[in-house]
Amino acid sequence: MLAPPERSREPILTLPRPMTLLLVILFGIHAVRALLPLAWDQEIIWTFGFVPARYEATLMAEQIPGGIGASVWSFVTYSLLHADLAHIGFNMLWMLPFGSALARRFGGVRFFIFLAITSVAGALAHLLTHAHELAPMIGASAAVSGTMAASLRFAFQRGSFLSFRRTPDADAAARIPALPLSRALRNGRVLAFLGVWFVLNLVTGLGAIEIGTQGQSIAWQAHVGGFLAGLLLFSLFDPVPRGGNEDRPELSPSDISPEENLSSRDV
Repeated sequence: MLAPPERSREPILTLPRPMTLLLVILFGIHAVRALLPLAWDQEIIWTFGFVPARYEATLMAEQIPGGIGASVWSFVTYSLLHADLAHIGFNMLWMLPFGSALARRFGGVRFFIFLAITSVAGALAHLLTHAHELAPMIGASAAVSGTMAASLRFAFQRGSFLSFRRTPDADAAARIPALPLSRALRNGRVLAFLGVWFVLNLVTGLGAIEIGTQGQSIAWQAHVGGFLAGLLLFSLFDPVPRGGNEDRPELSPSDISPEENLSSRDV
């Protein structure tokens, strides 16, 4: 007599549908832009990129493409644009593990709303620290940083996706009960990860600033804004009941290094 088949498990490396959809959207937008004349592509960057000078009551602000609508939608749409394939590829390299885990945990709707909110937080942080600046900011790094921060609440827990003793079932690994924020901020390895992340973003951001009209630099303040939003707002999105967690992360923070990337001001 044949034994009943075991319940199928989704491997860790299989992408959830929301993450696949995100990749299609971002690479699709970039592919379409690559086919457009340069003047049209520049118009798209100015219309949908985040430009701090847009929010000033000056004649220069009125001349920035997009008008009133762009002053609203660009808080999110800048995250859909990238400078080149290296920029988008590096962002997605970091989004794949953290974003995939979060997409499995949140589901598609919550996942995309979370990405939008962390993008807004990154734009606000950039606006507060770069008032009057005319250079457009583009890139998904604020949202990527938000997913990394949110994942800290559960990623190191026994059985989760960054644990040495993780379960082979990707959905189960992503739904390990999370640490409360107060406990996470007292956890040595989480704090070490936070410290390394902030220091490297500060150093790479300051070191990448270039002078000149063609210069590109990393908008590290946007990274920080997205990261803080992801860390603080995670509980509002998390559908997994808390449960009795053991405060036992199992991966050294030195095994993961934070992201860095490029753009006009790129994030």
